[in-house]
Amino acid sequence: MIIGLGSDHGGFALKEELKKYVEELGYDVKDYGTHSTDSVDYPEFGKAVGQGVVKGEVDFGIVCCGSGIGISIAANKVKGIRCAQVWEPYGAKMCRRHNNANMISLGGRMVGLDMAKECVRAFLTTDFEGGRHERRVAKLEG
Repeated sequence: MIIGLGSDHGGFALKEELKKYVEELGYDVKDYGTHSTDSVDYPEFGKAVGQGVVKGEVDFGIVCCGSGIGISIAANKVKGIRCAQVWEPYGAKMCRRHNNANMISLGGRMVGLDMAKECVRAFLTTDFEGGRHERRVAKLEG
């Protein structure tokens, strides 16, 4: 499985740590940038990872900005993306289980590294439940 990662400058440090962690978990990683702490615009990176997921370049996406909010909004502008902003593992698990989320966002200035790792693990190891949730997820596609 290949996991796409992306961030702006505010989420860069967290993205770099999560990249190592995702690889430690045994996944391959495709890094969509940014590649430094120089100021950049988060919509470019949320969109890039989202497009990577939709095109099948990667299986899931993880994006980070300072708060995790803006980059999740940007990712959700890509048709077919369901990106949930998460702060703790239960939310990361439930967005997969009930919403079939294909991306998560995390705030580099809001979530500590250990908690972010727990969120990533929960997201990547939880399957979509299907059943009654399929009808609801289909309605998200418009």
